[in-house]
Parts: sequence; C-alpha cells; structure tokens
Amino acid sequence: MANGKLEKLLILAFESSEDAERGSKTEAKETFEAFINPESYSLEYKVKTSDGQGQGTSGAQAKFEFTLPEELTFEFLFDNTGIIDGTQKPDGVAKDVDTLRKMLTGYQGSSHEPYHLKLVWGSLVFTGRAIELTLTHKLFNPDGQPIRTVAKVKFKKSIEDKKRARKENKSSPDLTHQRKVKAGDTLPLMCFRIYGDPRHYLEVARVNMLNNFRALVPGTNLLFPPLDKKGTPQ
Repeated sequence: MANGKLEKLLILAFESSEDAERGSKTEAKETFEAFINPESYSLEYKVKTSDGQGQGTSGAQAKFEFTLPEELTFEFLFDNTGIIDGTQKPDGVAKDVDTLRKMLTGYQGSSHEPYHLKLVWGSLVFTGRAIELTLTHKLFNPDGQPIRTVAKVKFKKSIEDKKRARKENKSSPDLTHQRKVKAGDTLPLMCFRIYGDPRHYLEVARVNMLNNFRALVPGTNLLFPPLDKKGTPQ
C-alpha cells in the first residue's frame, strides 16, 4: 500500500517493445487493472546448457550456452458471486475475462502482432509478452454463465535481452568470444546467443572471412567481437 491506499496490479499494453520499456499508464494503448490482486506470483530463471563428454570420461558435463529470458506467472481471479463485493453482474465474468484475453493474446492490426506488455505492482516492473493463457471456469449461474474464473498467465521477458547480452559480454575476461560451430547451428542463431540479436551475422561473417555463411561446417571456430557503443560488432 502507498499512503494507506491499496495498489492494484496493472497491465499496460503497447505496440512496440521500446514503448513498453519507456511508457507509462497515460501512454499505453490499453490498460487492465486486476479486480482482485493475486495471492502470489512466480519468477523463473533458466540457463540453456548442452551435454558434453570429455575424452576418457564416463559422465556428461552440462556446458553453458546462454541465459534464457525470465518468465513470470500470475493467477488472476474473476468473481461475480457477490461474496467479495456484494454485487453481481447479469452476464457473469465473461465480458471481463474476454477483455483480458484480447489484450494479452489478441492480434493488433496496426502492429501485426499482439501487444508488448508492462506489468506494474508495488516494486515489480516486468516488461515482456504473454505466452500462455489458461482459463479455468469454476462456478456458473443458472443460465450457464461463468461467475468465477481463474486466469493463469505466463509472461516472457523480451525487452532487456540485448542489454542482458551486452552486460554478459562486458563482464567476460575475454571480450572477443570464440565459439565452435555445432551441427544445426546457423550464424544468425549463434549471433543471437552471443549478442541477443541475430542481425549481426553479416558483420561476424566479415570478421571471420566466411565466403558462405549459410553452410557452416561443424567444428569450425568462429570469433564474435565485442559490440561498440552503437551496438555493432567491432
């Protein structure tokens, strides 16, 4: 609470990741305020590893490849039984639930994709996208309309990937990374792992003097130079 006032969880919708990162409630295309604050939420932090086995050993070692974006999971309760606030709507919770569904997963014609989102609640500020939405209808009125629904939503962080990748590069003792090509690797994919952005593949191909970057040979060692201030490999 701030100044004794209950703060409700707020979801802000924007058309671009840049707007979501910088934007406020007044600049959002749409907003959603939780009717009832969640009891809890979970944050998942994961790393991508690959199995490697040293010569003459019987066990496999998990080798670090890259850090995956964080994932945030919430459960929102929609209730129209009258137990919580003493009022009931004739159409149950269907309209409110559908408003949330469209905001989280609906296709936006102007941007040709779903919204980028910012969740704000107390000290939590999370920018990303909804990747899963599960609706569980628990109670119904005599007409069959749901009057209590739980919406479980999983969000994936998508705004800070480039900054995260650059920070990892800067903290490395060797700012120029060397990676060995594995079966199935492509240069854009390897650039995404290092920089958080696949679009640097042409610069990396030039640095490594690759004549055909579309046909990488497994076992080849490639150099990935550090990014300059403009975000371009040096």
